[in-house]
Amino acid sequence: MVSIQLQVPPPSGWTFPDLRDPEVDRRCGSMVAVGADLAPGTLLQAYRSSMFPMPGPGRHDPMHWWSPARRGVLPLDGLRVSRSLRQSCKHFEIRVDSAFDEVVAGCADPERPDGWIDDRINAAYTRLHRLGWAHSVEAWRDGALAGGLYGVAIGGLFAGESMFTHARDASKVALVALVDILRDEHEAERLLDVQWATPHLASLGVVELTRREYLARLEVAVGGGVPLPKAFA
Repeated sequence: MVSIQLQVPPPSGWTFPDLRDPEVDRRCGSMVAVGADLAPGTLLQAYRSSMFPMPGPGRHDPMHWWSPARRGVLPLDGLRVSRSLRQSCKHFEIRVDSAFDEVVAGCADPERPDGWIDDRINAAYTRLHRLGWAHSVEAWRDGALAGGLYGVAIGGLFAGESMFTHARDASKVALVALVDILRDEHEAERLLDVQWATPHLASLGVVELTRREYLARLEVAVGGGVPLPKAFA
C-alpha cells in the first residue's frame, strides 16, 4: 500500500442541481447536468451531491453528469461469494493503491465494449488519486497485476467507478477485498455505490435504491463524520 496524504482542493465554482428538492428530483431523469469541469473540487462536490461524470457521445462533447433514478449499491453484508470465487481468492495477492495508473489504464482499454474512460477522465481521477481521494484495489498473481477496480472515497462513501480483469475472477476478488476493507466498526454508516445494478453486479448482491433513498444514505456516509477506512487513510 502506498501512503497518500489527503489534501483538500479548492471548492468548485460550479453549481449542481439540488436533488434533495422534490421538485428538482421530479424534473430530472438519470442524467441531471451537462458541462462544468473535472477539477478535483468539482468532482468531490458532485459525489457529495450523488452525481458522477461520464463523457458525452462525441469526442468534444461536454461532460455529462449522472445520478441514476435507480441507484445500484452493494450492501456490505450482502456480497454473494460463491464457493469457486472463495477458492479463487486464495490465488491472488491484494494490494491497495500500488498501481492506480495501471488499474485505470486497464479499465480504459479501448478494446473493451462500451468503454467510456477517455483522456479527460483518466487525468481527472489521477489528480484525485494524487490528492488522496481516489483509490485502487488490485488483485496480483505471480508478481503481475491481474485485475482490479478504482473509485472515490469520501468519508463513509466508496463510489466505485470501474473494474477490469486479465485473469479469471481477478476483478471479483478485488471486489471481495474492497468489501472486507469497508467492513469495519463503521460499516453500518458506509455506502458502496456501483452506479447501476447490471445483471452481473446483481448476481453478486447489488440492489437498487431510489434516488431519495440513496440521498438519505449518502448524507449519513459523507456528512456524519464517518472516517475513511484504514486502508485508504
